[in-house]
Amino acid sequence: MNKIISISREFGSGGRELGKRLADKLGFAYYDKEIVQEIANRSELSLHYVNDIIEHRPSFSFPIHTGVSFMMTDSIWNPTQTIYSAQCEILREMAEKSDCVVVGRCSDYILREFKPLKLFVYAEMEHKIARCREKKPDETRTDRQLARMIKNIDKHRAKYYEFFTARRWGNKRLYDICINTSEISVKDVASVLADYVHLWNPS
Repeated sequence: MNKIISISREFGSGGRELGKRLADKLGFAYYDKEIVQEIANRSELSLHYVNDIIEHRPSFSFPIHTGVSFMMTDSIWNPTQTIYSAQCEILREMAEKSDCVVVGRCSDYILREFKPLKLFVYAEMEHKIARCREKKPDETRTDRQLARMIKNIDKHRAKYYEFFTARRWGNKRLYDICINTSEISVKDVASVLADYVHLWNPS
């Protein structure tokens, strides 16, 4: 069985950077934005729209894992379900192909039969704001505005995740390792995790 590492992350915590560094250290394939591009290709929806649904504005207000039959309008259900179905198909193909690191996209849930190593990366708000400014030096928003943006992005990520999985995003019991990057560099975290993965045998 291939080794699969799933990284869920708060916005600004460095989860994406961690995933890339870890994949490079291990020689694993790395999947992040490539997933969104492939979903757009297969669903014939625009890249912007797909990303908007997954990351920012999921178009629903109740979960599908309720065991209750209901009707949903085509305008809401069809694009959202099309995107998720393509996401499931693509992630499974990637997991079957080789060892890989997957960032976000409900990968911990969708790939659960592959027994991935499930990571959740988080940080204190002040550190997330600092990381945002580091990544975008010309950022003009105030700290309060950035904090609001970060909270909104995480809120929408949680909504999308919880809609399709009936699980609470960020619940520590769902993950094998939870990492606070506030007081340690992502580079150092990647080194420690690489050593862990060498010893880890999914079964």
